[in-house]
Order: sequence, then C-alpha cells, then structure tokens
Amino acid sequence: MLVNMNEVLRPAKKGKYAVGLFNAVNLELARGIIAAAESTRSPVIMGTAEILLPYGPLEEVSYYLIPMAKKASVPVVVHLDHGLTYDTCVQALKLGFSSIMYDCSTDSYEENVRKVKEMADIAHSYGATIEGELGHVGDNEGSAEGSSHLADPSKFFTDPKLAKDFVDKTGVDALAIAVGNAHGAYKLPPKLDFERIRTIANTIDVPLVLHGGSGLTDNDFRQAIKDGISKVNIFTDINVAAVEAEFKKFSSMDKGLIDLIPAAVEAVKQESAKKMKLFSSDGKAGNTPSGEMSQDTLELVTKLVAAEVAKLMNK
Repeated sequence: MLVNMNEVLRPAKKGKYAVGLFNAVNLELARGIIAAAESTRSPVIMGTAEILLPYGPLEEVSYYLIPMAKKASVPVVVHLDHGLTYDTCVQALKLGFSSIMYDCSTDSYEENVRKVKEMADIAHSYGATIEGELGHVGDNEGSAEGSSHLADPSKFFTDPKLAKDFVDKTGVDALAIAVGNAHGAYKLPPKLDFERIRTIANTIDVPLVLHGGSGLTDNDFRQAIKDGISKVNIFTDINVAAVEAEFKKFSSMDKGLIDLIPAAVEAVKQESAKKMKLFSSDGKAGNTPSGEMSQDTLELVTKLVAAEVAKLMNK
C-alpha cells in the first residue's frame, strides 16, 4: 500500500527501529526491494534521487514505483531523495510521489529554512511528507549520489542547537543529519558522532535520518538506531550486489539480458532483506488493510478539507 513517510517513521521512532530507504532506478531494483519487504513483513521507503535521474528519468521511474507501492501487501513510501531543485520536487509530487526530500543544505541557514518551509507547505497540500537536511552530508569518492568531497566533514556536522529551530520553522516531517556519515563506499571506517545523534534526538520531535548507510558496520547501525535514527538510506550495497550477481551469471557470450535479470532481482532482495532485519523493521508492516486510510492520512486530509472550507467561507 502506498503511504507517506509519517506512517512508517513515527512508529519506527516510537518503537526504536529504523526503516530503510532503497533507491530503485530500474525495475529489477524495485522488484527486489518490494520482494524483500513483503518476505520480511517490513515497511519500506523506495525511490530515487535527483542525482540518479540520468539513469532513470523521474517520470519513467514513477510508472513502476507508484503502481508497485499501491499493489504491495506492506506499507511502501515512494520518496524523492535529495531533490535539489524546486521544479524537480514539485514534479515528483505531481507524479504521485508520497514523500520528497528538498536538500538545500549547501545554502545559508536562512535560505535553507525559507526554501524548505515553502516546499513543506506544497508537499503537505498534496498529502505528502517532506525531509530536510541540516548540516551537510558529503560524498565518498566515486559516489553515485554526488561529488561534494569534504576535506573536513566535522565542519559540516549538524548543530544540535539549530535543529529544533529548523524543524519548528520549516515544518519538516523528518530531518537528515550529518554526524560523520557520507554517501557511497567508505575508503576508511567512518566514525559516527553518536553523542550528537542522541543530543539531536532528545531535542526535536521528528524522526532522524542517516544518509550514507552503505558501508557502515552492523554495530554502527545498531548504535545509531538505538540513539535515535529512524530512517537509513541505502543504495551502494544493493547496487553493487546486483552487478556482482550478474557478473557471476554472465559466464559466456550466449547469455542474454533475460538470463541476468532474475539474478539481479534475487541479489537485491537478499541484500535489502538483510538490512531490514538489521534495522529491526522486519515484522513491523502493521495490519492496515490495503485501501484503508491510516489515522495519519485521515488527520491530514481532514486538515486540508477544513482549510479549503475556510477559504470558501471567507470569499
């Protein structure tokens, strides 16, 4: 069933587990992710990022992501990760994405607040949720997610003192934080600032997001989730797993694409399921039957209807 981020992250925050975001730039990735979520009975967030659009244009990706989410037997959020422009974020909402991230983290604090607040109002009018970023998560060399290699990442760590102000002013539903994490494959073991995670989690009410999850140790994940992380972004691990499976299958030139597809789907399924179990989201899919409106969605729709009625009465 297609849901927004509040419907999976609020229970995760309360239950001290995390929900994975897995990017799906093609059908094989999407099939593997959904299969993993259904086999583990896990809620899941599935989507793409603006930096990945050259590999799968947003409109084309929406053709399979949204129908697959609606058909799934578990809650599925369709999320635009790291939306970098106003137009891309609005396009995703118009296409039916149930959640977006508007990444203005390289702007000044004031500009980040202004732009994310504007987009939050738009996203909420669609019944969608929005994630913002405070501080800046950099990228390891060769990362598919970007190219902002930071010489000293600690200079861009999220300031706990600003976190509450940012959330209050923007109205974001989730906050991505920079605590020593980075996108892509790590060359050296990262050192996460767990104390910073705990401080921020105790300061704000919305769920926290850890980007750059691929390559962290199992203990890193467990500790980060224990300290307050409710959403973990994964791409490199499933991306590499799919390619490795295809290489193993491609043993001679008489193999075609259809010989490789099942191997890729199964590899993505296995890697995604492993992460879901690690994050303890397995078995947390809930019992909301497909087609029924959740309490969060009902409250949001009620507010939107009340706002429209108020506008009509004031005319």
